Amino acid sequence: MKTMSTFAEAGADLEFVDISKRFPGFTAIENLNLTIPAGSFFALLGPSGCGKTTTLRLVAGLEEPSAGRILIGGNDVTNTKSFQRPVNTVFQSYALFPHMTILENVAFGLRRRKIDDPLGKAHEALRLVELDHLAARRPAQLSGGQQQRVALARAIVNRPALLLLDEPLGALDLKLRRQMQLELKSIQTEIGLTFLHVTHDQEEAMTMADIVAVMNKGEIEQMGAPEQLYELPRTAFVANFLGQSNLFTGQVTDSGADSITVDVAGRGIVVPRTRAQRHAGEVTIGVRPEKLLLHTEAPTTGAGINILGPGRVTDVSFSGVSTSYIVQIPGLGAVTVFAQNMVFGPVVNEGAEVWVSWTVDHGFGLEDEPTTGSRFPADASTSAIAIQRRAALETELEGA
Repeated sequence: MKTMSTFAEAGADLEFVDISKRFPGFTAIENLNLTIPAGSFFALLGPSGCGKTTTLRLVAGLEEPSAGRILIGGNDVTNTKSFQRPVNTVFQSYALFPHMTILENVAFGLRRRKIDDPLGKAHEALRLVELDHLAARRPAQLSGGQQQRVALARAIVNRPALLLLDEPLGALDLKLRRQMQLELKSIQTEIGLTFLHVTHDQEEAMTMADIVAVMNKGEIEQMGAPEQLYELPRTAFVANFLGQSNLFTGQVTDSGADSITVDVAGRGIVVPRTRAQRHAGEVTIGVRPEKLLLHTEAPTTGAGINILGPGRVTDVSFSGVSTSYIVQIPGLGAVTVFAQNMVFGPVVNEGAEVWVSWTVDHGFGLEDEPTTGSRFPADASTSAIAIQRRAALETELEGA
């Protein structure tokens, strides 16, 4: 795609200062302090009901905060009407006018604001999303992905300082959604606007965003680069919402200069000190399923390796690029292993006796205080799936 000078203006910082939003009977957002840098692609990620959509509506001016201030580019817009804010929103529903051509849809806002050369600017926006050759068509003649790009062009053409994306790809099929993820990121990089993307889809957030904030019950649980959040989650919620994790809780039996050792059902599990948030008392440690190796014989113990087992394979699930194995280990419960499919068929079958191992450097320790009765949570590795299914169902019900 060619760089479009019309859209070369940089985005603006977005700042939340002590923002709270209360509704009758519950608090959606509690004391939110957050700065989103100009020109960044920022994703607000969390399950339905966590407060992320309310946050977006506050920025758009569709809701008023109960307390605090919102600043865009250093200007306080807390009491500014929505149409006066330098903000545009791209919705999941596209909201295109069916009786207008694509060109007229994109130029609509410019005409209402009496901007010079609305059609020329609309053509330029359509060229940016590579749809100018379809300018004369109507929305019904376009695919879902093309309609989404038209909606994006319509938002960009107004040159907002901030673009809000409200679950914009939720209505697309999987293949098209992944394609649009890459295209959205490419467009954002090219035009340099500040994007605030609200989603419950972890893959979508990690694919596109420079910075991801995981939201839970109206508060930001953890924020950082996608790789940082995935490799070093600080809480069980983040570990299980952003991907899957095997979590184990035990007493720290040794705390050295470089590592800590946690007693997990009589087994000493080592975690690097720099990858653990707490170093004494009861600590919950974790490891991602794809970091684990399956063994059909007891592996040789050695420095830098953690080993659990023997256990019994209770489930084998093929998913294309990998196979998921559920291993029941006495005293620990279920451990999930993702193995890349390098050969035809599963490496081991249901009922097989196996051991699992992982490199010490792949483990992490959480800052959470262990919950009573959850020393060895057998369902920890599968809770992410439950959260995602629940979020998807809630989203579906909200749209019904």
